[in-house]
Amino acid sequence: MKHISKVATAVDYIEANLTKKLDLDMIAEAVHYSKYHLHRMFTKTVRMTIHDYLQRRQLTEAAKLLVFSNKSIMEIALLSGYESQQAFTNIFTAMYKQSPHKYRENEKFYPLQLRFELEGGFDMLDRQEEVQWDIAFATEGDIACWMNLVRLVIDGFPNLQEDEYIEVLKQRIDTQQALILKDSEIAIGILLFSGKTGSIDFMGTHPLYRRKGIPQAFLDKVMGELLKDKEISITTYREGDKADTGQRREIMELGFAEAELLVEFGYPTQRFILPREDLNDQGSA
Repeated sequence: MKHISKVATAVDYIEANLTKKLDLDMIAEAVHYSKYHLHRMFTKTVRMTIHDYLQRRQLTEAAKLLVFSNKSIMEIALLSGYESQQAFTNIFTAMYKQSPHKYRENEKFYPLQLRFELEGGFDMLDRQEEVQWDIAFATEGDIACWMNLVRLVIDGFPNLQEDEYIEVLKQRIDTQQALILKDSEIAIGILLFSGKTGSIDFMGTHPLYRRKGIPQAFLDKVMGELLKDKEISITTYREGDKADTGQRREIMELGFAEAELLVEFGYPTQRFILPREDLNDQGSA
């Protein structure tokens, strides 16, 4: 797990220098590692490039300043590593779907990217034998580790407000509509669903485990046991959204097909459905 240590060191350096104009060369030199290997390891571990992580973290801190400080937009642009207010406004608008001025007026902060934290032993990663996933209904005792994973995959869920989310999570736990998969005490997969509508309202996988087939295991359980007679749907970014770090592609790789365009909580999204023939195939398998 040496690469995790290197990535953690790079994250530490980025977080300590968010107000500077950084690049891969500077970060690699600071952590004493080849930029080519660092780029590869960082992308594999964090699920996005150093450039994308840095940009999203700087914009998140900028959004925080817009809501919670009186600094001018120009000051915030400079503190976010941008040399002009226009360059900052362009990328902020592309990622947040509103200008810095409008975002400040709304007075509602939400993060594009939180600090990437890697804690725990990740025992299942080192196992050579095939792992049997023990997906279970979440309990209130799981809320802390559940939220740790939510923060780790926050890039996939625009406009997420933690307080509101936790209230919904508690309700879904009470009605057994929240599924969790853990490696020891670490949540590595989570899923909120609606038994009434068949919608998957939140599905997240720990970045280190994303190649382990966890999303498909969740879908198999939902389709085979919990929502046998429902059309399964999920929403994610629209095509071409600069804020999308790969969620749209991953959903399509699971077999979901494009459906109608939506606006949820003021954010443009798209609904996807799992075709009925896929459900029938699962039911007869």
